[in-house]
Amino acid sequence: MIDVRAFTVGPVQENAYIVRASPQAERALMIDPGEEPQRLLDAAEALGVRIEAILITHCHFDHVGAVTPVAKATGASVYCPEIELGVLADITKWTMPGFGPFESYEAEHSVAGGERLRLADLDIEVIFTPGHSPGHVTYAISPSVVASPAAVASPDGRDNATTRDEIAGAHGASTSERAALMSGDVLFEGSVGRVDLPGGDWATLERSIGSLMERYERDTVVYPGHMGLTTLGREWDTNPFLSELRAASQQAGGTERARSEGSQQAHSR
Repeated sequence: MIDVRAFTVGPVQENAYIVRASPQAERALMIDPGEEPQRLLDAAEALGVRIEAILITHCHFDHVGAVTPVAKATGASVYCPEIELGVLADITKWTMPGFGPFESYEAEHSVAGGERLRLADLDIEVIFTPGHSPGHVTYAISPSVVASPAAVASPDGRDNATTRDEIAGAHGASTSERAALMSGDVLFEGSVGRVDLPGGDWATLERSIGSLMERYERDTVVYPGHMGLTTLGREWDTNPFLSELRAASQQAGGTERARSEGSQQAHSR
């Protein structure tokens, strides 16, 4: 079972994650280490894991503030959205007043969407999901060998004994294995990423969210950059910011049904 540990860090309350292929695995990934590097390093040590790679969804300061100290301490390679490499390499320029200081970093690897990575015995699919920021990506993470439910930890890293099966079951969805979506600031529990920062665009963000909804099952668990865990199905049903997407989907469904009925009537003549 994939083991996912969540840590809410810094004044912006960003969620950083440590992900490993099983609770016994000794190699792990760290997703979006935003602040409090020593706390994250101590957590990795307590878990008995070596951080093999650091994956960045986007380069806003609250998601990358601890990248440099964690990378230096662990020797982990950093995977950064290609469009935002320059932001990470000059993070002070992009940090809001009153935050930091943070240290810039030259990432060893870039991702643009469409890549498939295998790191720490995990398969990672990289999906381009701009809108909140220009180069934002989402990571769909699944076990490399045996598919099994994900163990989810509470925001302070303590295991809360919740599995993805339990989350899915609570919403009537299948309990089969799905990829875990590390969504950064694309989709939240009851909300979505803001679009009023440089490079943000609402129509683009809507398309990115729509692409995730089309690509993955309803019971797919979303591990967001802020707030609590959720599922794609829960957000599709209840998220007020997705009302336009839902309306467009219903309209498209009605048009498709009308075309199908018209085609059947034409063939019956």
